[in-house]
This record gives sequence, structure tokens and C-alpha cells, in this order.
Amino acid sequence: MVIRIKGLWKVFETSGGRVEALKGIDLNISHGETLAVVGVSGSGKSTLLHILGTLERPTQGEVCYDSNNIFSQNDREIAAFRNSEIGFVFQFHYLLAEFNALENVMMPCLIKGIDSEVAREMAVDILGKVGLEQRLEHRPGELSGGEQQRVAIARAVVLKPKVILADEPTGNLDRDTGESILDLFLKLNDEYGITSVLVTHNMEIANRLNRRIRLTDGKIVDAN
Repeated sequence: MVIRIKGLWKVFETSGGRVEALKGIDLNISHGETLAVVGVSGSGKSTLLHILGTLERPTQGEVCYDSNNIFSQNDREIAAFRNSEIGFVFQFHYLLAEFNALENVMMPCLIKGIDSEVAREMAVDILGKVGLEQRLEHRPGELSGGEQQRVAIARAVVLKPKVILADEPTGNLDRDTGESILDLFLKLNDEYGITSVLVTHNMEIANRLNRRIRLTDGKIVDAN
């Protein structure tokens, strides 16, 4: 098992009062699984994804990766774990506009301290796997929306993380391009055994994954 979530609560204190975004979530996610998280806006989907990705700490509860409660560690240890073991893909690709595709994908390797020549080889290899071997020197503004998202996926998987977390990764793409991006996710999941968790409003996408959970008002109300 890769991830075990137990008794997860997230509470935000706002000027308008106390907001309970997650209310006692229990969830196990197995190695190599593809899981869709669905629900209406405000149901807690993105909050759950952010906590899974260690971008936010929970108010209460545990998130264990391979039996290790990640939030028992300090911020530096969590950041190191996040950079090496978790890849992120968002609705907006968040590529660095001043760098080309190759340089964007090299970035996680360089942050980890990998030699630049080795980082370059790793980035070239994964960009080839996502079908962008002819677009290495192109900057984001010179790429289509689908190509930009492929670069973002390549950046997320270049270090071969255990887990990929994706928040509406096809939300800004047309149907055909979105399906090709999902095909790529499933291909990489199969090839590398990466566990993938996707937040989506699109039930066609959700139904292609191994399992689905539905959040309503911060709770899991359906799982299949």
C-alpha cells in the first residue's frame, strides 16, 4: 500500500467563521492504482489533493506513505520527500515562460542536485516518451495547450515519483486533446507503476480509472 489516510480533517479559520473543508476522511490507495476524486466545487477535492501532496498540513489525522506519517516530519524533510516522491499536474500547466520545454523538465532534477548533464538526459528521455522529442527547444508560448500539458506531465514524472497528483489536468483542453492526455497518464501509470490520483469533474475520465470516490461537504459519500 502506498497511501493510508486516517481521520483526516482540515479546518480553515476565515473572517466569515470556521470552514470545515474535510471531515474525517479515511482512505487507502494501493500501489499502481489510478483513483478519480469527483464532486461539486467546494466539496473538498482540491484540499484533499493538496494535503496528499504535502502542500498543506491537516488540522487533524494522518497521511502515511509506506507506513510513514509524513506530517510527523519537519518542513525541510517534507519538502525533500515531496520533490522526490510526488509529481504534480494542474489544470494550468505552470511552466516557466522564460525556459524551453527541456529546461522546464530538467528543473526538478536540478533542484534535487542531479548533475546537469544527467538531468538533461533524463529530461530528453521523458520528453521523448510523451511525444515531444521534436519540441525540446520550444518555449511554452510556442506550444499548443496539449503540448504544454505534456511538458507539465513530463516534468511531473521525470524523477519517477511514487505518486502523481493531478487537479483537473484536462480542464482547459478540448475533448480530443483531453482524451490524449488521459491516454498518456494511463500509459505512464502502466509503464512506471506510478500511483495516480486525479481530481476531475469529467465522469468520462473518472470512469476510465481503476476506482472512483465522490466527496460531498468534506466527506466520502461514495466509493467504487
